[in-house]
Amino acid sequence: MGKKTIFIGSDHGGFELKSKLTKLLSHNGYTVVDKGAHSYDKDDDYPDYVEGVCKGVLKTKGKGILICKSGQGVNIVANKIPGIYASLCWDKRSANDARAHEACNVLCIGGFLLKPKVATDVVATWMKASPSKAQRHIRRRGKIKAIERRYARR
Repeated sequence: MGKKTIFIGSDHGGFELKSKLTKLLSHNGYTVVDKGAHSYDKDDDYPDYVEGVCKGVLKTKGKGILICKSGQGVNIVANKIPGIYASLCWDKRSANDARAHEACNVLCIGGFLLKPKVATDVVATWMKASPSKAQRHIRRRGKIKAIERRYARR
């Protein structure tokens, strides 16, 4: 999997938006690995799709996108996985800062909260941003990793 690979997943709350984003990303030259849901099921559960996306991100040191109704559920689950730095983003500024300041590797968005145009702007901004090399951001990311090591189960 190359640098232009992106892992994506959603439950029913993000299914429609995931389909649109998958087409957009593919059209822009990304290899999109869809970790589900592969069909709409109003009774599915967002935790079932988070792990597949996060495993792909960790294995490739890549990026992932997770979508549920609010984005909050997938964000909470993703951040339980050591090495995943997920951020819930709602506009271009939050997306840029999540990637630049925190080196976020999983973008979480709300399928019912963001209109498709806003969601595509958020994804495009996040995909273009790079982790900041400013010492204050490097220092803060180091502190985040230290906390993760203290609390991660071994």
